[in-house]
Amino acid sequence: MLALIFVPAEQGGGATGTLIMLFAFIGIFYFLLIRPQRQQQKRHQEMVKSLRRGDEVSTIGGIVGRIVHVKDDRLTIKTAEDTRLVVERDKVARKLAAGSEEES
Repeated sequence: MLALIFVPAEQGGGATGTLIMLFAFIGIFYFLLIRPQRQQQKRHQEMVKSLRRGDEVSTIGGIVGRIVHVKDDRLTIKTAEDTRLVVERDKVARKLAAGSEEES
């Protein structure tokens, strides 16, 4: 019968391989998690800055309404016939539609 002899691998040169793997993991982590999140935050900030009177929006809490008054950091949203809410600009989750400015 044939006997197989296993020779252990050499132990030198492991630091270079470890550094390459570390940088590869950091690169993958950056491109899969950090970069997309930053792009999403940038799009949200641009959307919040572009909000105008008459836009229909949805807040983070799920309240849907139309913007009737705009201040620097706050918006007044009309949610029902006579219901108005004041919310911070950053708490708007998304812009649903742009409306006309005929409401006051």
